[in-house]
Amino acid sequence: MAELRPSGAPGPTAPPAPGPNAPPAFASLFPPGLHAIYGECRRLYPDQPNPLQVTAIVKYWLGGPDPLDYVSMYRNVGSPSANIPEHWHYISFGLSDLYGDSRVHEFTGTDGPSGFGFELTFRLKRETGESAPPTWPAELMQGLARYVFQSENTFCSGDHVSWHSPLDNSESRIQHMLLTEDPQMQPVQTPFGVVTFLQIVGVCTEELHAAQQWNGQGILELLRTVPVAGGPWLITDMRRGETIFEIDPHLQQERVDKGIETDGSNLSGVSAKCAWDDLSRPPEDDEDSRSICIGTQPRRLSGKDTEQIRETLRRGLEINSKPVLPPINPQRQNGFTHDRAPSRKDSLESDSSTAIIPHELIRTRQLESVHLKFNQESGALIPLCLRGRLLHGRHFTYKSITGDMAITFVSTGVEGAFATEEHPYAAHGPWLQILLTEEFVEKMLEDLEDLTSPEEVKTAVGEKAQEEEVPLRSGTIALLRSAELSSHPSV
Repeated sequence: MAELRPSGAPGPTAPPAPGPNAPPAFASLFPPGLHAIYGECRRLYPDQPNPLQVTAIVKYWLGGPDPLDYVSMYRNVGSPSANIPEHWHYISFGLSDLYGDSRVHEFTGTDGPSGFGFELTFRLKRETGESAPPTWPAELMQGLARYVFQSENTFCSGDHVSWHSPLDNSESRIQHMLLTEDPQMQPVQTPFGVVTFLQIVGVCTEELHAAQQWNGQGILELLRTVPVAGGPWLITDMRRGETIFEIDPHLQQERVDKGIETDGSNLSGVSAKCAWDDLSRPPEDDEDSRSICIGTQPRRLSGKDTEQIRETLRRGLEINSKPVLPPINPQRQNGFTHDRAPSRKDSLESDSSTAIIPHELIRTRQLESVHLKFNQESGALIPLCLRGRLLHGRHFTYKSITGDMAITFVSTGVEGAFATEEHPYAAHGPWLQILLTEEFVEKMLEDLEDLTSPEEVKTAVGEKAQEEEVPLRSGTIALLRSAELSSHPSV
């Protein structure tokens, strides 16, 4: 639950926001991380020292459901001459380390990220006659924060979020989100690390699909050029009834389609409902990669594998001429991999999680046949994976949101993969890699042509289930690939 009050109003857990020149005695009582972010807000809004604020009644670190301690809401007058309308500006507090005492985030030093390293912002167009900001964006931000805390997947500029519902629970066409740097908020150096500000941008379904097929940054740039669709500051208008492609039909063909053909997609992976089976071994085999157990401990992705997958997803925003899967290092380096901060989730990434599994049980294994399972939305991204990634010499990863399992498709041009042309199906514990040649990718695209339309997928799945009278959970797509690389779609 949350309550609404001015940020300067006294409360049991939130002292009033101090100004930049607050007396030392007062500032010492104010959480230093919170103080640093408030300083940036006061720089931007010096005339609004006590904005309205949505506050979590029971803080997350006391067992409450809302990870964000506060969401402040400011009135921004915009700039009519620059096509920037008046709007409400929402700023979160809680994804970064506000307190520095490990009640929420582990302190990792002042040079790295504070907490998750970012806070969320959102800009909502102010409606005529509106005297107070709507509070639904605060709950939207709490929902995104819950995802970050539960999955420990952080956001980056250019990322997309498939929401599949109007952001304000209305009948709006704005049903998904892209993320970008806030155009006004500057990164803040706090005593607990650096905090950047990522802005949520509401988009239509067609714009989301374009971002997936091409890249989020490209669509954000197009949105900036259309005043009614966001303009320079990417302000969300929940009453927008047209996509940018309906407003300017030339954008699809001249910008997006050409961009896809030239660049491919920079979406390197997704968190998804997916699973894989090793058909070359009976499921009850004790060494089955899906369910190896030692005593009562379930098999998990090792810390090295998890970090490599996360690094792979992060690298998807960098379009490299020579795509490389980050190597699995023989020794972990105090939790660090490249420029990533040390992990905070011991069950997946600490040495203790891998120490209980003997080395011979996590060896890389070559498989003869595999069975892949995806829910409808994840399956519909397979053509993107093939056409937008593998045909451009890149890789694509599905990381399961329901268990410690991952599926990575790689092309022959990707270095660091343990799947090879000689052994195209290989597993390292529950992480499966599948290497597909260009010829086989073209064959798969022909077989999976129906997946280019979600509506056709629904129809095809339903008809197939009816014809074969096979029990089928709605929207489940299973793909079978044999050792001879022949194609046998099945549902």
